[in-house]
Amino acid sequence: MAEQAKRPVKITETILRDAHQSLIATRMSTEEMLPVIEKMDKVGYHSVECWGGATFDASLRFLKEDPWDRLRKIRDGFKNTKLQMLFRGQNILGYRHYADDVVEYFVQKSLANGIDIIRIFDALNDIRNLESTVKATNKENGHAQIAISYTLGDAYTIDYYVKMAKAIESLGASSICIKDMAGLLVPYAATELVTALKNAVNIPINLHTHYTSGVAAMTYMKAIEAGCDIIDTAMSPFAMGTSQPATEVLVETFKGTPYDTGFDQNLLAEIADYFRPIRDKSLDSGLLNPKVMGVDIKTLLYQVPGGMLSNLVSQLKEQKAEDRYYEVLEEIPRVRKDFGEPPLVTPSSQIVGTQAVLNVLSGERYKMVTKESKALLLGQYGQTAKPFNPEIQKKVIGDDKPITCRPADLIEPELEKIEAEIAEWKEQDEDVLSYALFPQVAMDYFKYRQAQKTGVDVKEGDSLNKAYPV
Repeated sequence: MAEQAKRPVKITETILRDAHQSLIATRMSTEEMLPVIEKMDKVGYHSVECWGGATFDASLRFLKEDPWDRLRKIRDGFKNTKLQMLFRGQNILGYRHYADDVVEYFVQKSLANGIDIIRIFDALNDIRNLESTVKATNKENGHAQIAISYTLGDAYTIDYYVKMAKAIESLGASSICIKDMAGLLVPYAATELVTALKNAVNIPINLHTHYTSGVAAMTYMKAIEAGCDIIDTAMSPFAMGTSQPATEVLVETFKGTPYDTGFDQNLLAEIADYFRPIRDKSLDSGLLNPKVMGVDIKTLLYQVPGGMLSNLVSQLKEQKAEDRYYEVLEEIPRVRKDFGEPPLVTPSSQIVGTQAVLNVLSGERYKMVTKESKALLLGQYGQTAKPFNPEIQKKVIGDDKPITCRPADLIEPELEKIEAEIAEWKEQDEDVLSYALFPQVAMDYFKYRQAQKTGVDVKEGDSLNKAYPV
């Protein structure tokens, strides 16, 4: 066999964001991260994902930390490595659509505080919900990576993904990520998908998956052989289970091949040694549940992300209806189909799952409907891959007229109003954005921050005073 040209695989390290978000509910503190950054900076990673996703909310809500301060400290430590964040398009890091002025300002401040690469996704794969973020990122000379939320279903053919990739390239993205949040992409399907995308576009392809269903490392291998440029991995103490495959394992797998990363395993071992006690402490405290460390084959059987399954179980427990679990599992694909077959990722996974529970428990489908289900069927989250079931849409929204425009076109600018609301608490420009995304949580944090400086206790009832596992 002729010798292949060298094509080293690039690695995005997730231990400072997605790995601990997936395994220990985003509870790793800045203090725990900082001592190992100098070593991580020597590895040669393509990038380190360290911000965005749930880190922002968790920092304020549970760790009593300013997320912007965390970013600045991490940036100071990484002299040679690009920093990356996850951004939910028009939802930013929150759970609703924000006005364009908030999106633009958030992007500007993220890049100014040290982010290099912004990975942008939309739960419905509605390109319109990504436009503002991409524009703002390019304006600030950041790297806009658009993620395609990967899922299975009639609508999601290779042709669908190719069309989306071409639209992403036309929008001005610098790279594409296949974001497989539920671990549904199996190895040979990865070969087919990556091959098709590499033939369709000229920008780099990144693959992100989770080990939940047990196939992720094999999927990475086939994807790289097919031309995938970048993969997301996590240092071994916080790898596997609902996290990503282990960095060291993939580095060793490709050693001596055309895809050799050139990483130093001794250096990686030192980094792993640093994180191991944090993992052990999380196991001892119960923060790291051994259940999330294994393989959940139900993910492949029901095509439902692991987090969604656990939400389902707790919802049914609350209603003392655990015996209806399998009925609800059968109802989920039916609701998803009625709702235009969206990918199951925040917030669509919660909307579909909760509606399936209501349909089963109330004894009549769509007798009870959540306000989020109604908003989805009104087009307020954007456009789905397939049309809604017209009968169900009519039953839920009645005579209300659905919108067909980009949802954010209907949102008035918000920044000025927010600025005025928090004027007395503002200590830095970024406080405005923290408050815009999480008003109550940010306000509680501002009060806590002031109390730390003045020595006056935070008032009873502030959420930061409650006993949360840290």
